[in-house]
Amino acid sequence: MHRTAVTWWRARILLAGAVVVAALVVAAVLLPGVVRPWLLVPAAGFAVVTVVTAVGMPAWWYRVHRWEVTGDAVYTRTGALWQEWRVAPMSRIQTVDSDRGPLEQLFGLATLTVTTASARGALRIPGLDHGVAADLVQELTETTQATPGDAT
Repeated sequence: MHRTAVTWWRARILLAGAVVVAALVVAAVLLPGVVRPWLLVPAAGFAVVTVVTAVGMPAWWYRVHRWEVTGDAVYTRTGALWQEWRVAPMSRIQTVDSDRGPLEQLFGLATLTVTTASARGALRIPGLDHGVAADLVQELTETTQATPGDAT
C-alpha cells in the first residue's frame, strides 16, 4: 500500500460527506424558513462526523491493510475492526485486473483485483502505486500461466 492511499481515502470520505452536507444546506435554503434549523443542524453534525472520520479512519486503515505476493499465493489482510486474512493460491487465480478511478488517477494510485475460483469473491488490494500495480499484474499473469492447475 502506498502512503498516498491515506490522502486518497481522506479525499473519498470528504467528497462523500460534502455531497450530503451540500444537499442538506441546499434543501434548507430552498425550503420555507420553519424547516431550516432541522436541516442545518444535521448538516453541521454530519460535517463534523465526516471530518473526524476523514482524519482518523484512513490512518487506521493504512496500519491494518497489508498484502504480499509470493511464488505460491497472494495474501491480503483487510478490515478496520473485524480483520480478515485471505490467501489466493496461484493455481486458483483466474484473472488479475488493475482499476483506476478518477481520484486514484489524480493521486497516481490503482486497485489490484485478483479473481479466484473462491465463493468468497475476489481479493482487492487498494491504494497501490500505479507502477507497482502494473508490475504486479504482469508478474501475477506470468506466474499463474506457469502454475499447473485449472483455477477451479
